[in-house]
Parts: sequence; C-alpha cells; structure tokens
Amino acid sequence: MRTVLVTGSAGFIGFHLSGLLLAEGFRVVGIDAMTDYYDVRLKQDRHARLLAHDGFTAEEFDVGDADRLMALAERERPDVIVHLAAQAGVRYSLENPRAYIDTNLTGTFNVMEAARTLGVDHLLMASTSSVYGANEDMPFAETDKADLPLTIYAATKKANEAMGHAYAHLHDLPTTMFRFFTVYGPWGRPDMAPFKFTRAIVAGEPIDVYNHGEMWRDFTYVEDLVRGIRLLIDAVPVRPAGRAAIAPGDSLSPVAPFRIVNIGNSDKVRLEDFIAAIEAAVGRPATRNYMAMQPGDVPATWADASLLRSLTGYAPQTDVREGTRRFVEWYRGYYDV
Repeated sequence: MRTVLVTGSAGFIGFHLSGLLLAEGFRVVGIDAMTDYYDVRLKQDRHARLLAHDGFTAEEFDVGDADRLMALAERERPDVIVHLAAQAGVRYSLENPRAYIDTNLTGTFNVMEAARTLGVDHLLMASTSSVYGANEDMPFAETDKADLPLTIYAATKKANEAMGHAYAHLHDLPTTMFRFFTVYGPWGRPDMAPFKFTRAIVAGEPIDVYNHGEMWRDFTYVEDLVRGIRLLIDAVPVRPAGRAAIAPGDSLSPVAPFRIVNIGNSDKVRLEDFIAAIEAAVGRPATRNYMAMQPGDVPATWADASLLRSLTGYAPQTDVREGTRRFVEWYRGYYDV
C-alpha cells in the first residue's frame, strides 16, 4: 500500500483528493493548519468525513513549522507528497500580502526539504493559472512565458515553480507542478465566486459582477481536477537526455525531472452564462450589481490541457451546468436551505 502525504487535506481540493486516494486503496496522511481564512467548521467537517476511513490520519499544524513537518514525514515515510497547502485567494493578497510570503514561500520550501530528505518517488505541488498574468495568448499552454504576474499570490506561485525546478535539478527529485483553473463544486470555498453567487441568490440578495460581466473563466469541476492529480502521481517526470528527447508541447525541463501541467476544462465560459447556470439550479433569478474590474484580476482564463491528456489519457469534461447543479444541491443540503 502506497502512502501519500497531502498538505492542506482539510481544504477544498485536498479533501476531494484525499477521498479519491482513499477510495483507490492509498494510505493518506493529511496536514492542515485549520486557519480562519474562511469558516473553520467547513474544514473540520471535511476532515471528519475523511477520518471515517481507516486509511486516513491527520495532524493540525502549519507547514511553516519545519521541525514538526520533518518529524511527521520521517515517521510516516510517504512514497509521494502532494503539496496543496497555501494561502489562496487573489483578492485577499491585496489585503494581507505577508500571509502569502509566510505560507506559500517558507511553507513550500519546508515541504521540498522534507521531500528531498526522504527521497520520495514523486513530489507534486499546486500552482495556479494566475501565473499566466498579463499573458493574452489563449488557450494558455505550459510552454508559454508566464513572467508577468499581477498579484502577490500569483508571484508566490510562480516562485514555487522556480523553487521546484531548482530542487528537481539539484537533487534529482521528480517534481510535477500543476496549474489549476477556476475550481468549483461541492464542499467549495466560501470566498470563491461560485459559492458567493449561490449564497446570495438563494438568500435573494444582489451579487457583485465584476467588469460588467465581460469575463470568461475555464471553470473546472473539482472531481475532474483531483482525478487529473491522481493520474499525474503515476506520470513521474524523468530527466531527459537533452532537448531532442522532449516531445513537442511537453513542458518537461531539459535539465531536471520537472514538469508543469495545466488541469482545466479546456473551455472558457462567460461569467454571465455561469451565473445563469446557478440561477437555473437555484430556481431564482439573480439581482446583478455590475462593477469595474478589480485590481490584479484578468478578463479571461482558458487552459490548453492537451499535455495532461497526452500524459494520462484523461481530460476534464464535466459540463458547467451539471457541475453547478451538483454544487447547488450540496449547498442546500449542507446549509439546510
């Protein structure tokens, strides 16, 4: 039985990934700091569901605690580490940028040190589509330049990619960075637009729609996302024998066992159409409060996920209307509304 250490296991994505891994017979060791960035009860309820499985154990601490992280890693001896713990949120990075430095840089360094010390089979770490920043060429491909981040959040994730590449090169540590696109679904984060829109529409309250609705996102259903991560665990990058050995379109580094992979639905959806899907699922129209674009935001994201498909044979495909219906169903059940 393989053991996977999942950081951020009480988070939205970490919860779903841990559940999938447990269902497939992995042993999962979770770490979560249970910060109050959003309702801690939601995180506690996620962990409680995971703890019902015999194969799941977890500890509550911050990955910024290097000594405790190393002690746990040396005790549990994971075969694979999936690093999802981070200070998330594009808009919150405008209010509290230091939180992103402390968690996303120092915490990630500690995780990489644990992976290096243990010599794990594969280190996988979360990045974000936000690293594409001011890039206007779409769909976004992993081989595109991503040198113009627009927020501290995006900058820390871009730094994580650079740190991961350096460790992969120096220590021959197989490392995969995956770039998420707008993720939604049951047990989602209250600070994200799908949750905010649903909560407001159910309550009959107005919703804030930025850039006057002229925004497009590659909405990715969470179960599709974690299936992609699960399959990438087995797609271990190998240091190539020079640039000629790298297939066209592959982001594999020519000097390290390191790769970046987009995980997205490969379809950009207009924000107004996403809101309409929520309205249909809730059974009530939204009152829209149209606003200007927020600092650091971008008008569109759209993933080229062909590399994920070539590596795993898998492509996310849940239709946004079906995914939204499932989210609204969960929301009504969880909050009894």
